Amino acid sequence: MLRPERMSKVSVTGSKRVIDDVIEATYEHHSLHVTDYDERYEGFSPGESLDGAETVNEKLVTVRSLESILDIEDEEPDGVRSLGDEEIEAELADVRERVNDLNDRRDDLKAEIRDREEEIDRMEPFADLGIELDLLGGYDSLEVIVGEAKPDAVEATLADAEGIDAFEVFAGSDVVAIFARPADGADEGVLQDSLVGVDIALLEVPDADASPSEYVAELERERDELQNDLDEVEDELAAVKEEATGFLLRAEEQLTIEAEKKQAPLSFATTENAFIAEGWVPTETFSDLQAAIAEAVGDHAEVEELERASFTSDGDHHTESVADGGGAEGEVATDGGHATHGSDDPPVVQDNGSAAGPFEVLVQAFGRPKYSEFDPTLLVFLTFPLMFGFMIGDAGYGVLYAAIGYFLYSRYDGAFRELGAVALWAGGFTILFGIYFGIDVFGYHAYQLLPGDVHWPVAGKGLSPGDLSWGLSFLVASVVFGIIHLNAGHILSFVSTYQHHDFKHAVYEAGSWLLILNGAWIWVFSQHVAGFKPNFLFDSVYILTFERIAFAGFPTVVGYAGGAAAILGLVLLGIGEPPELAEFLSPLVNAISYARLMAVLLAKGGMALAVNLLAFGAYIDGEGEGSFHFIFTPEYLTYVQEHTVANGGDYVMVFSGLTTAFDPSAVGVLALVGGILMAVVGHFVVLLLGITSAGIQAVRLEYVEFFGNFYQGGGRAYLPFGRDREYTSED
Repeated sequence: MLRPERMSKVSVTGSKRVIDDVIEATYEHHSLHVTDYDERYEGFSPGESLDGAETVNEKLVTVRSLESILDIEDEEPDGVRSLGDEEIEAELADVRERVNDLNDRRDDLKAEIRDREEEIDRMEPFADLGIELDLLGGYDSLEVIVGEAKPDAVEATLADAEGIDAFEVFAGSDVVAIFARPADGADEGVLQDSLVGVDIALLEVPDADASPSEYVAELERERDELQNDLDEVEDELAAVKEEATGFLLRAEEQLTIEAEKKQAPLSFATTENAFIAEGWVPTETFSDLQAAIAEAVGDHAEVEELERASFTSDGDHHTESVADGGGAEGEVATDGGHATHGSDDPPVVQDNGSAAGPFEVLVQAFGRPKYSEFDPTLLVFLTFPLMFGFMIGDAGYGVLYAAIGYFLYSRYDGAFRELGAVALWAGGFTILFGIYFGIDVFGYHAYQLLPGDVHWPVAGKGLSPGDLSWGLSFLVASVVFGIIHLNAGHILSFVSTYQHHDFKHAVYEAGSWLLILNGAWIWVFSQHVAGFKPNFLFDSVYILTFERIAFAGFPTVVGYAGGAAAILGLVLLGIGEPPELAEFLSPLVNAISYARLMAVLLAKGGMALAVNLLAFGAYIDGEGEGSFHFIFTPEYLTYVQEHTVANGGDYVMVFSGLTTAFDPSAVGVLALVGGILMAVVGHFVVLLLGITSAGIQAVRLEYVEFFGNFYQGGGRAYLPFGRDREYTSED
């Protein structure tokens, strides 16, 4: 699982007379990741599409255009069957004619409706004005302007304007009509010139005989009639869609397959009479591909394994000895006397099984692993749900996260399905940690509901005065987890560097960091200068093991050994990678970075506590030195108030809450409803923030602290030539 599936580079060489059969056999085998020929060899050129490719592509474009018009996407197939060329030709012509005719009618109707709506919009100001259209023009001695402006501004401007003997302004809500009589000798257009300083948007008066309101009513009637016609066309298109969906999906799949086959030679190296196709296949499928092509064309084509990708001391994949066609051991040819397409890196086939496989989506978000790298998916599977579950630590939220995951997993395919599986695992671990933290259900310790006087071993998350020591213990646990996580990354870096280079490079580049990391933290957890170290570093072991294991720190001599190991690591790092000495504190800093696990745990627990505190009320027992307890009901509130410290008890009231104010009055009912809403909305917000905070922090620790030690990404996806049929069957 930590390595991608082993790949072999193969060459398929044959006569052009059998190129169709070779393509057919290779396509159906669906294993060859074809690499493009890059014209690096004299005498070879990229191939050309097979005869009929242009026709097939034209039909495919037509089918996809019809699917777009009919809004056909990935529908459920109504049956799987094959389609012949004549059937596609005849039915496609019929569907195209019907759909194009209806689509043209739809476009025309939409354009006419749009014209009517624009005309209505243009007429509405005149209808609001309430003046007949024929009165807004056609005068010899008057000038008329209609526009959108403020009447007061227009009147003030015209009152002082020269060249205007008299004027009248008629105003609607947002429009004005201005009638003005120019003075004798005034130039034509004097009214518009006089309004230059006014903020006015001029409107063109429509040419219509009816009144504005009648004209708008007529336009609306025409628009409604056109809309009815459009609805009929839409219904006809819907009927055509229901009838033609199955055919179009099958036709698209069939034509896509034909197009891919006919365009395949574009990636081949060819001469006038021969062709060479190269690519990558999983090594275990090579013999099957070889047999499939031999069965299709006999000895008219040769399938040869050029290279079996592996890892060497120089950090590259190399040629290994494999059995030749006759069964004897021989050296695989890297050129074989013919034109190889270059030394491209093999594509990556990740193989992580059904449980860890969905976590590939998180790895690929960072970058697909290179063929020469370890695939960290398995380790992400082991650590991401653990970190997420610890940070939320609530069975109630965990059930909801798992439910969201199940919804995504069962309803969708692809990345959403994988994210659903990740959410299922994260929700499961959230439930487990919720049980660990006292059967926490939305911030409430449900173990208190168990019969009898139950003592839960985990006192809390460190939120109450009585369990602060648990919070500090979780801080130490977070850092220790970080040390283990970082060790895994550095160990993978050590192994990878050793495989790519040699032991010396591995020691300098990765072993040095292992020594610094572990040596420094062994010293931290030792008794050397113990007086300067906080007690919770050692007490946390006793607390986390439920008071079964006491840990006073590693002996002083072990602390000295740890310090010496860290110094040795610094020396090795200085010899092998001097520039990296500037980051010599990173093992300490990166491990402390995992304290964010405890921080998010306290933050999310504190938010849930605050929601419950406001909704249900709470008190602290032990005279304020114990744990939070929620009140819920008015009766229990009365009991708590009678047993506060002020009344001789040991309870300290924190907040009485909303639900505790319930009584038959309207105010009491409102308080109850408000408390319930507070709880529902508040916990919903905490649920969403849990996804963003815990999810992002866990991903960050994977990407930055963990991946940064050994992983780069940037590998190529494995895209084998061929496809799995969904709507059609083979002839």
